[in-house]
Amino acid sequence: MHSTETGRVARVAVITGAGGGIGLAIAERLARNGLAVAILDVAEGTAERAAATITDSGGTARGYRADVSDRAQVDAALDAVRAGLGPLAVVVANAAVAPNQSFLDLALEDWNRTLAINLTGTFNVIQSALPDLLKAGWGRVVLISSSSAQRGAARMSHYAASKGGQLALAKALAVEFAKSGVTVNSIAPSSINTPSVEKKRAAGIMPPAEKMAKFIPVGRMGTGEDIAAAVSYLVSDEASYVTGQTISVNGGSFIG
Repeated sequence: MHSTETGRVARVAVITGAGGGIGLAIAERLARNGLAVAILDVAEGTAERAAATITDSGGTARGYRADVSDRAQVDAALDAVRAGLGPLAVVVANAAVAPNQSFLDLALEDWNRTLAINLTGTFNVIQSALPDLLKAGWGRVVLISSSSAQRGAARMSHYAASKGGQLALAKALAVEFAKSGVTVNSIAPSSINTPSVEKKRAAGIMPPAEKMAKFIPVGRMGTGEDIAAAVSYLVSDEASYVTGQTISVNGGSFIG
């Protein structure tokens, strides 16, 4: 745990893929909640810049470069987090890629890369961090999955499979560690406006936000802050009786 300027001890949260988009929104929310935030991202300098914006706003944050598909990089980054901020208490597995490819054109290399980042990367960070949580007798693990795992997604079979694996992994870990004080839950977002969605929209892969919003019961696309709010609850003390669950944050889409 990290001691703040006020002398209060803050729990340490690590968020992967938090250099931007949903991950950054989660990091900013947890920092506002008083947690010390460790941001992991694969892009050079991205995690450090994101951490600096949080620090400038009065939060406690540090950035670390790591490819979650590389276990040695994950272990090294988390050791650096421990040295700089203290033992981990909260893990948010958010890092992912979401390629759009026809199943029949999907190369084995692309399949393996997607699972390596989205699913094996999740395994790497949780297994590397979990001993801290178990030793403390308190911990929160949240996996950012996708509605694609719940309903399927054309041209995204590798992505949907990896995200479905996350849902199953969370349920298995929730049962295995249920008596340890560590909870494990998933969030399944849908129709969230992120920089990656904007890129796909610019490339003509996705329709305009206004058109998409017409098919969402609440009448708008979601934001990173919507996901961050759900994470904020799941990592709180109040959520101690919630484990093995999937929270669908989707504006009412795909109900049932």
